[in-house]
Amino acid sequence: MTSTTTDLRYGYTDLPHLMSLMTGDEKHGPAATSTLDALWVLYDRVLRVSPATAHAPGRDRFLLSKGHGPMAYYAVLAAKGFFPVSLLPGFGSYDSPLGHHPDRMLVPGAEIGSGSLGHGLPIAVGTALGLRAQGYGDARVWVLVGDAELDEGSNHEALAYAGAAGLSQLHTLIVDNRSATHGRPGGIASRFEAAGWSTVTVDGRDHDALHAAFTAPHPGRPHAVIARVEPKSPPV
Repeated sequence: MTSTTTDLRYGYTDLPHLMSLMTGDEKHGPAATSTLDALWVLYDRVLRVSPATAHAPGRDRFLLSKGHGPMAYYAVLAAKGFFPVSLLPGFGSYDSPLGHHPDRMLVPGAEIGSGSLGHGLPIAVGTALGLRAQGYGDARVWVLVGDAELDEGSNHEALAYAGAAGLSQLHTLIVDNRSATHGRPGGIASRFEAAGWSTVTVDGRDHDALHAAFTAPHPGRPHAVIARVEPKSPPV
């Protein structure tokens, strides 16, 4: 599967430099860096969306539910040409569109305003239902959530409904940096599997493994990819 995003000016190796341009008061560094590889693989190799098709009705949608610490998200969007790289140094400043939480009205390419945890997956469920009702059955919906977000009851209700409704357009990417408060017997995947989802657990830094997981077939079921990365806080 190929992507329609073909900006040749920046590649994966440029992302650390692009992130370094954002020197504002960033309090969620691990939240940003934990998502970097998964975001790049999605935008570079999977999502059918580009700056030219950012408003096309049948485009793929990516929803960043884990909206705190959006530096990696901004770096990837800039690398793919959704907005100029020259905006990155203003990150977090009063007159910059690039706030500490993304604002869909200000950030080109952002589908939702996010940062209040627990909202992205329910919105993604509604988006998938709306696209299906409008006849855009080929438009896929991706939402990125953090493992700690799954502590929110709204996500439990959304994943339970999506499995029962057979929302095969819906894909959830869970970046697992072991920051959740509550443990889950059997791991994160078991929670989705119990609700009728297809699941794959992968190394969140392995680009080929991520791509294979993102594109795995899952007919008639929503799909969850659990991307494991280094712990937010190293063990003592």
